[in-house]
Order: sequence, then C-alpha cells, then structure tokens
Amino acid sequence: MNLLQKQGFFNSITLYLGVFLGFFNSIILFQRYLTLEEIGYFTLLIYIPLIYTQVSSLGFSSVITRYFPFYKTNDKAHGGFPSFVFLVIGAGFLVVTLGFFFFKEVIFSFYADKEDLSLMSKYHYYIIPVSFFSLVFLVQQTLALTAYKSVFPTFLREVMIKIFTSIGVLMIVFKWIDFQGFLNFYLIANIIIVLIISWYNHRIKLFKISAIGPEVKENAGPMMSYGLSSMISGSAIAAITGLGLILLKMISGEAMVGVYGTLTGIAMVISLPAKALNTTSYQIIADAWKNEDLNRISKIYYKTSVIQLLIGILLLLGLIINQRNIVFLLHKPEYADFFNVFILLGCAYLVDITGGLNQAIISFSIHYKIVVRTLIFGAILSGILNYFLISRFGIVGAAWSYVLTMFFLNFVYWLYIKLKFKIQPFGKKHLFTLFIGGVCLLIGLNIPDLNNYYLDVILRSTVVTIVYVSLTYWLNISEDINELLDKVLKKKP
Repeated sequence: MNLLQKQGFFNSITLYLGVFLGFFNSIILFQRYLTLEEIGYFTLLIYIPLIYTQVSSLGFSSVITRYFPFYKTNDKAHGGFPSFVFLVIGAGFLVVTLGFFFFKEVIFSFYADKEDLSLMSKYHYYIIPVSFFSLVFLVQQTLALTAYKSVFPTFLREVMIKIFTSIGVLMIVFKWIDFQGFLNFYLIANIIIVLIISWYNHRIKLFKISAIGPEVKENAGPMMSYGLSSMISGSAIAAITGLGLILLKMISGEAMVGVYGTLTGIAMVISLPAKALNTTSYQIIADAWKNEDLNRISKIYYKTSVIQLLIGILLLLGLIINQRNIVFLLHKPEYADFFNVFILLGCAYLVDITGGLNQAIISFSIHYKIVVRTLIFGAILSGILNYFLISRFGIVGAAWSYVLTMFFLNFVYWLYIKLKFKIQPFGKKHLFTLFIGGVCLLIGLNIPDLNNYYLDVILRSTVVTIVYVSLTYWLNISEDINELLDKVLKKKP
C-alpha cells in the first residue's frame, strides 16, 4: 500500500488545488470579466469535448488499463499495442468528426433561438481541435497510469490547464486580448499540455510506436468488444447524472437547475479523495486480475472502502456543520431552503465512494459485461425515478432519484462480487466510522455561532476534525491512516 498511499496523497493535493483554481476561475474571474454568453460557451467548450472524447476513444482508456499489462515488453514496443490504440482512436475521432460536420447545422438550428448559445454558431470550430487534443492527452495519461506514473499527468489535467485559463482571463482584464483571443489561448494551452505529457512519457521511456504484432492483432476483436462496452457504460453514467438536470428543467424550470447544479458541485467535493486514490488503485486491480490474485483484490477492496468512507464522512460533516457559512459565501439566502437537497446529494456520493472498487473489480474481470447491463438498467431506473419524483417533489425528488440510483448500482455490484468471488469490503470498522461521524455531527451542530463567518468556519471545522481524527486513530479504523499519522506525528523515517 506504500505506492497507493504516496500517489493517492499527491493526487489528492493536486485534485484539491484544481478544485480551488476552478472555483477561483468560475466564481471570481469569470463572473467579473466575461459576459454570461461567454461563460456559457466556455462551459460548453469544456463539456462537449468530454462527450466527444468519450465516444471517439471507443472506450480505449479502459482497454489500456485492462490489457496493457499483458503486452508490456522490455523493448518498450509492447508488441505494437500503443500503435494499435492510436490507430483505433484516430479512426474513432475521424468518424465522430464527420458526424459532427453532418449534424452541426441541425444542432445549431435547434439552438438558434437560445440567446445563451448564440456564440456556439460563431465559435463552433474550436470544439474539434480541443476535443482532439483532449483525446490525445487522455490516451497518453492512461498509458502513464499503467506504469504507476499518475501524479504529473494529473497535475497537468487538474491544475495546469486551469492556470492557463486564469492567465487567459487576466489577459482579457488587461485588454491584451478579446474573447476570441482567449479561446485561441485556451486551445494553445491544450496543445502545450499534450506536448508536455508526450515529452514526459518519452523521458520515462514508457512506449514507442512500432508495427502491430500478431498477438495484438489476434486479440483485437475482444479488445474492441471490451472498449465498446466501456463506451456504452460511460454513456449510461452520463445519462444517470444528466437526466435529473434535464427533467428538472422541463418540470421545475431553469432556476431549480441552477440551484441543483450548484449544490451538486459542492457535494462532489466528497468524492475527490476517492478519485485520487482510485487513480492508482485501478491499475493495481488490473494487475491483480492478470495474476488471478483474488487475495490482493480483496485486501485493497476492503482498505479503499474504509479509507474512502472515513474521508468522505469527514468532508460531509464539514459541509453540513458549516451550512450557515456556505449559504453566506453563496450570497443567495434562498439556498438555505434547499440545503436538504445538498445533504441528500452528499449521501449519494458517500454511498458511491464507500462501495470502493466494486465497479472496477467487475470491469477488469472477464465478467465486465455485467457492469454494462447494470449501468443501462440504472440509467432506465434513473429516468423513471426522476420523472415521477420530480413531478411530485421538485428539486428534492431529483436528489432522491440520484440517491436511490447510486444505492441500486452499488448494491448490485456488491452482491455480484460477494456471490461470484466470495469477497466483500464491509466490516465492523465501517460501523465504528458511522458512530464516530454521528458523535462529531452532534458536536459540530452544537457549537455556538460566531458573528464572524470566517472565524466560525475555522473554529467549527477545527474542533470537529480534531475529535474525528482522534477517535479514528484511537479505534484504529484504518491501519494505513494510523501509519501515516505516526509518520507525521513521530517523524518516523
């Protein structure tokens, strides 16, 4: 677990730095120096390439994680596997781009009456190059992860691109460029981080382009099948997260979508440590399946579940006990009326991260199609729940739909792994953690309010954190966290 601890720690720092920069950009800089139309288009310029990349890659980021360990060779050619990957995603990108050109007129005419999307017609051509460089970066990053080199690529993706974005807006502030110049600068930034990660992979001698070997050709069919399944899974995940927003807009209006989206963005912080930890954990699971080491999978399944529950509860507690302060920072008192929505969304993320590596364990096994079927059914369930619950309860119904969908997905994964592989991640340490969380919640809610919001945040958060960490350490909830604390407190070498 030393490698997992080290990379998880640095990835956590990187992710939270990225969150801070994202907050600074979207809440401070964008709101002051860009128009609403410009903010809307730039949001689309970030969101659309994510979908573009997912479809274009044909699920090959998952293919790399699962199959690359089987083709690794000392000569770094890896049997031509990297060449095969770039060939497939190149073909996928070409097909998707042709489809984009074919349907763009229909799409733009559909949105022609939407004022906030008027810049889309003017600057739609940025979508293709940004998507292309995002795709190339994704592949290079995934290849680096297979060598347990996750920290620097994560820094490029989560921090560097946001620093470039900040610089671009500041250049507008000083009137050095206009909005189109900002878009050009953002495109150049994407090119730069691709060049940097390409240099990095070359420097660590990760791979080289060579002729595709017979073994890779022989297994091309199964790899394509697995990749397409992963792509379908990704589409189902997008549907699960997006259906609530779409139906909420249709039934309750755009104002509720804004409230829901803001609260979701805050609640999502709970999942960031798991995201950092899983960056390395996924590759460990893939390697363990290669060696059919079920014992190793069981250990990391349990440990990650405990650690993610521990950190997730602490973050959720911090947000709940600081409700008054969060509403103050949002400058919109009406958010206080919907804070129960945030608590529900936070619980949904907590359920998901406590499931640990359940989806990855199945995805990297020969039973990966179970994940696809489960996600498709989950997307259907999400649509049904959202329609009926939003119709009756509005924004609260959307939150409950997400909670129930996350519980369904994680329960199915847990049950399948328990029955099929005879392993499961839960134990008495999970119950102890919930008990500690309950105690700290009572303490945090009963601390008297201070007149100064910022001092109130510091006092409330500090007291709860000290009590939470102390109880966690005393009850030895996680050996890995206790070992880390020992090194910090006792300065062990």
